[in-house]
Amino acid sequence: MTGDVTNDFPILLIDDEPSWLRSLGLLLERAGFANLRKLSDGRKVRDLLAEEEIGIVLLDLMMPDMPGEELISVIREESPDTVIVVVSGMNQVNLAVRCMKMGASDYIVKTGAEERIVATVRNAVNLWELKRENRAIRSTISKAPSHPEAFSHIATANRYMVSIFSYIESLASSRQPVLITGESGTGKELIARAIHRVCNPPGPMVAVNVAGLDDTIFSDTLFGHVRGAFTGADSRRAGMVEKASGGTLFLDEIGDLSAPSQVKLLRLLQDGDYYPVGSDHSEKINARVVCSTHQDLTIKGKEGKERRFRKDLFYRLQTHHIHMPPLRERKDDIPVLLDTFLAMAAEETGKKKPAYPQELPVLLATYHFPGNIRELKSMVFDAVARHQGGTLSMASFKDAMEGHTTAHLEIPTTLQGSGGNPFSGIEPLPSLAEASQLLVMEAMARAEGNQSIAARILGISQPALSKRMKHLREKQEG
Repeated sequence: MTGDVTNDFPILLIDDEPSWLRSLGLLLERAGFANLRKLSDGRKVRDLLAEEEIGIVLLDLMMPDMPGEELISVIREESPDTVIVVVSGMNQVNLAVRCMKMGASDYIVKTGAEERIVATVRNAVNLWELKRENRAIRSTISKAPSHPEAFSHIATANRYMVSIFSYIESLASSRQPVLITGESGTGKELIARAIHRVCNPPGPMVAVNVAGLDDTIFSDTLFGHVRGAFTGADSRRAGMVEKASGGTLFLDEIGDLSAPSQVKLLRLLQDGDYYPVGSDHSEKINARVVCSTHQDLTIKGKEGKERRFRKDLFYRLQTHHIHMPPLRERKDDIPVLLDTFLAMAAEETGKKKPAYPQELPVLLATYHFPGNIRELKSMVFDAVARHQGGTLSMASFKDAMEGHTTAHLEIPTTLQGSGGNPFSGIEPLPSLAEASQLLVMEAMARAEGNQSIAARILGISQPALSKRMKHLREKQEG
């Protein structure tokens, strides 16, 4: 937590005892919280909340002018996002429960509670910052693209993807480079084309896959050459930078560039000029540069290994950065993509677009999709090619998923990180039988009653799931 956040975080203290207000204020100031408001009259709360935003309220219940429980209702009504913490001298469980039901986040007994009060306020800072960020994101997401036609080639109903569209529109007037990152198959080139369409430049979009190009071929491909530059150079050849003049130069798989080529690209971006191979006269670049990579270009990779990508080039490229989420993080798009690819496959094969079982999107949602959207598209095209009539069969999808489900089982968020455990803090722990029953019930709910899909979710065979369900039924009936 930064000092700035601590200083900015607005805290309201309400208590009719001046000595307690003073000591509580000193406690929070020593902990680094400077933006404090103090009230000894609860009737003034409504006016204060109307004038300014308050992150957290610490209040006493025993107020002569307005009871603390009534204060909770007023605060919750006037400022729903404000965190309410009751700090009372009464250690009564039923009173604490009643306050929590009314909207208080915590109930603290005054005696010896200094450390807990500070910890509670620090937690409220994190919650307040999260809510503020979420409001900012929602305001961005809720804004529909001003140029929807520029994104018509991208099938999505995902809120995060819509926010990317809004961000792309905000980049239209910028000439700075754009870096698009994300796993293979997430649609990075489609985003690059969307950037070009939104900017609507007079020139074309020229795409170059730089993976595997050595420095010589890279220079000739991008910068071109003059006549006589090398053996066989019988005429002048324009490079991709020149061909993209007035438009967009898209460099795909930028993470695979060799070190010498990285230096040349850096000079191109910094100085805005380049030399065709064999020429002593520089040329000016007149194109927007957009790059993409599936690699982690940061200085330290996830495994802690040193990256060979230049820091200065990385910082230059990421002036504007767009990260494409994997399909497993936008599973609400699976039905949309499924319909889109079915129509494309049907048109390509000359068949009528087939109907599909309602269980198919649910089945696909249980899969990790290591190949992302590209893998889903391949599945759909293969299924349509095999289709002979009637409802689309799920057999080819199951074949494609076979052998990958276990290898790519997603770890629940609650289990990620060091020591994460969904049962942590639960007293008493459920028995293994009870935990197993809950898992089966949840899997069946997510699979909408389909045992085959539920078995995939649990990572077991369908006969094994059927046996467990039979055992659970017998236990309930007995």
